[in-house]
Order: sequence, then structure tokens, then C-alpha cells
Amino acid sequence: MRLVFVEKDRAEDIARLALNLLEEVQARTGRKIDAPNLAQTTRLCKNFLAKGQYNVVAACAGDVIVGFGSLCESHALYAEGTFGILQELYVLPEYRSQGVGAKLLEKIVEFARKKGWRRLELATPPLPEFDGSVRFYEKNGFELTSGRKLRRLIDG
Repeated sequence: MRLVFVEKDRAEDIARLALNLLEEVQARTGRKIDAPNLAQTTRLCKNFLAKGQYNVVAACAGDVIVGFGSLCESHALYAEGTFGILQELYVLPEYRSQGVGAKLLEKIVEFARKKGWRRLELATPPLPEFDGSVRFYEKNGFELTSGRKLRRLIDG
């Protein structure tokens, strides 16, 4: 398994996996997720990568991307400065339980250290359907914090 940082020419591959992730979340929760289509997701990914707003580590089996983790930089007083947010982490089902996700996280932590970030944060739904995800992250050095992820959509 080869780990690489993705350039914008692989944006469609990442977009496809990101949409797989959203479909899986929707299937597990039974809640409709308003997801963009592949073309729109690809454009967003390509744009984020081109502007350096989004860093993506991919796990490759040959030339095929079988998993990825995406990161964005953020800043907050409570975090005592700059930190990273793990926006998405996804591994194709047939490659799970083979250490791919753990290897992606190792590479992501290495990247965070090089950036000088003092922490990485992520959100996973606090639902029984995602207990396995929580255990995976805890096994890989993450700890539960307080709070829930909320959103407010902004019109226009």
C-alpha cells in the first residue's frame, strides 16, 4: 500500500470516495443527506486542492485510490493556535481491517507535526451506528471530547 499526497488531477477519484462516504453515512443513519453530485464534488475538490485549502492523503493499491483522509487548517484560541481538522476519512469496504485507515492516520499525524499543529480534530456522529468508528479513532490516539457537531445553513 502506497501513501501519497493527492494533486488536483486525482480530484475525481477523491470526490467519488467522498460521495461513497456520504452514502454510507446515509445508509447507516437512515437520514437523507443533501450531497452534491460527482461533477460538483470534483470541481470543489479540484479547487480546494489548487488553492492549498485542502490536503489529501491517499492510500493506493497500484494506481487505484482505495482510501483517503482530507485535512484543512483552522485557527482557534481554545486550541492555542493553528490546528488541523480531519474532514473526511474513508477506506473502501474491501480494504478495511487491513491497516489502511491506521496507515492513513499515521501519515496525517506526520503531516500535522510538520505543519506545527498542536492538535487534530474530527467529528463522527455520536450514534450507535458509529461506535466502531469511535473505537477506531481511539485505538489510533484520538480521545473523545465534549460537545456535538451542529450546523446552520446560510442562504445565498
